[in-house]
Amino acid sequence: MGMLKIVLVDDHALVRSGTRRLLETQPDFQVVGEAGDGEEAVVLAERLKPDIIVMDVSMPRMSGIAATRLIKEKNPSIAVLALTGYDYDEYIFALLEAGAAGYMLKDISGDDLIAAIRAVRNGEPVLHPTVVRKMMNRFRDTQDRQGVRLGTEGLSEREIEVLKMAAKGISNQQIADGLQLSQRTVQAHLSAIFEKLHVGSRSEAILHGLKRGWFSLDDVGA
Repeated sequence: MGMLKIVLVDDHALVRSGTRRLLETQPDFQVVGEAGDGEEAVVLAERLKPDIIVMDVSMPRMSGIAATRLIKEKNPSIAVLALTGYDYDEYIFALLEAGAAGYMLKDISGDDLIAAIRAVRNGEPVLHPTVVRKMMNRFRDTQDRQGVRLGTEGLSEREIEVLKMAAKGISNQQIADGLQLSQRTVQAHLSAIFEKLHVGSRSEAILHGLKRGWFSLDDVGA
């Protein structure tokens, strides 16, 4: 897939330095920039157009939540992976609704962070199942009030089917097995979904589908 361009955003220079050294052990990862606050992150995102931004939440001048929202408004294809020391529900929901692709805690291992970044690139789940259930339950009342399915914005029936299975938090291989497709075909469907919805990750696509009633919480077992 070529080099994956990454920007690191954290107000602690030591954390950025350690994360850079870790990520650059991977031959296909390239850290193209670092930012110490949200405002600088927005500027770098516009200038460098990275594939993924690893974003802290609590920072001076502008939070990771506000920065994520601005970055996704201007560059929806950039995926933002939150890496924070806080697991508060309000942070999780605010970041996901701002457009974050995933939410990881800083107590994860280096291998887990590398795996999470690769998962974002491949359209794999990067949220703990508990977070997914919380996210879905948050939209239960909205779905009940809507009572209708809004337009699917150009997605095919197969793409809706793939997205519905992705919302269960399963891997691309499990989706492929369930639909009797190759994993490469599933990844192609996810890429098409992301492009049509102008999003950069599975989490954003799922939120998009939930808000529009394309599938119910019962469909995905939440």
